[in-house]
Amino acid sequence: MKTRILALAAAAVFATFALAGCSSSGDNEVIAPVIMSAEELQGASVELRVGQALDITTGDLAEDSYSAEIADSSIVSFSKGGERDGATFNPGLMAEAVGETEVTLTNEQGGIQPVEFTVTVVAKE
Repeated sequence: MKTRILALAAAAVFATFALAGCSSSGDNEVIAPVIMSAEELQGASVELRVGQALDITTGDLAEDSYSAEIADSSIVSFSKGGERDGATFNPGLMAEAVGETEVTLTNEQGGIQPVEFTVTVVAKE
């Protein structure tokens, strides 16, 4: 009986380490987003890594009132802010491929000038 319990314990420990080895792959790395306000982005140069997000805070303006014009949409993609499934999301950009592109944010509520900035996307480390 003790041998059987020891064998099961050893198998459990082996399985734990084997699964931990699979999950530590660099491909599954979670990259923290860069968080900046729309105001901070005016004239800025932002560097992101492939797979990293830029979370844009909107202050007093509605999250869903922003849209983006991206010079090269193969480098970054835009995600409109707003409410989804009971949660409120900020607008943002996702780094898709290595390169550099110009981005212009506009607000449909008006009252602000277009926010123009540059995003440079670098390879994952």
